[in-house]
Amino acid sequence: MSLILEQGIDWMRRAARETHTGGNKIMFVDNGGSAGISSHLAIDYSKNGGLRATAFNDPAALTCLGNDLGYDQVFAKLLELRLRPADLLVAISSSGRYANILNAVAVARSGGARIVTFCGFGADNALRLAGDVNFYVGSSEYGFVEVAHLSLCHGALDIEMSLRGGYHPAAARGRDLTGRIDGKSL
Repeated sequence: MSLILEQGIDWMRRAARETHTGGNKIMFVDNGGSAGISSHLAIDYSKNGGLRATAFNDPAALTCLGNDLGYDQVFAKLLELRLRPADLLVAISSSGRYANILNAVAVARSGGARIVTFCGFGADNALRLAGDVNFYVGSSEYGFVEVAHLSLCHGALDIEMSLRGGYHPAAARGRDLTGRIDGKSL
């Protein structure tokens, strides 16, 4: 089933809210440069959005599990240890081809979690259709793909926050969204 972008963003924001409201968590898994995206998003979803979120990119956990089980199992094992039915997995991979991300999606699926994926590069990558909702960026440039993924995830959070009158750190510091600080133009 294909969705327009607005429907996909709406699904993600509702799933994030429902996950938290149900006492569950949003979990981000990623590779390489996307690890920074996941850390950033887990903090923003928690701090700014008031949603229970975490990123699975702790170096000690990854190297321990990688040594013991192989790098292709690092996220799958973390999910086996921490996953609860009705959690939300956000799987991010620029290429959509890494076994560690695909194995995590399989564990999340078998464990009853909802899944949203973000990928790019080739349209035939395995992650592209692995989630309940899938965001695909049709580019083979890492920068474009990663920036699009971050923007889409932030868009879902920012829309959710605005719908419930949520916290916005810039506004809390005396800024409004028109580019003014305390009545003065920036």
